[in-house]
Amino acid sequence: MRSTASRFALVGVVNTAIDVGLFAVLTAAGAGVVAANLASTSAGMAFSFVANRAFSFRSTASLRSTLVPFLAVTLVCLWVIHPLVILAVGHLLGGLGVADTPAALAGKVAAVGVGLLWNYGWYDRVVFADRSTAGTTDEATDEESVR
Repeated sequence: MRSTASRFALVGVVNTAIDVGLFAVLTAAGAGVVAANLASTSAGMAFSFVANRAFSFRSTASLRSTLVPFLAVTLVCLWVIHPLVILAVGHLLGGLGVADTPAALAGKVAAVGVGLLWNYGWYDRVVFADRSTAGTTDEATDEESVR
């Protein structure tokens, strides 16, 4: 994969499968929406940090300097933005009861879309901004190689 955005998208597909899959299993088993989201996002977050740091953004910054900003950005997204979007969509679809897994999943999918934009912007500009460009081809390095 040549661009950071493409690699981020690939990691996002796997991360989303982990998050949404676990969320679906937990809500179908009777877990509340907030508890299910907390568990599913925690599992996805662990994968996301490792894969985005090493593969998507190829960060050369220390683990210590990337972990705290990653957690801050990601936790706000997953534990504040996601629940708000899930609950808002669920409300628009008629409420979120324990047996209302389709409304919960619709909210979760909407939250993932909002989170995609939030996370990429912050990861690219702040969290993994000090990354290696060796071996990567992003839009900026493509332009430089043409000159």
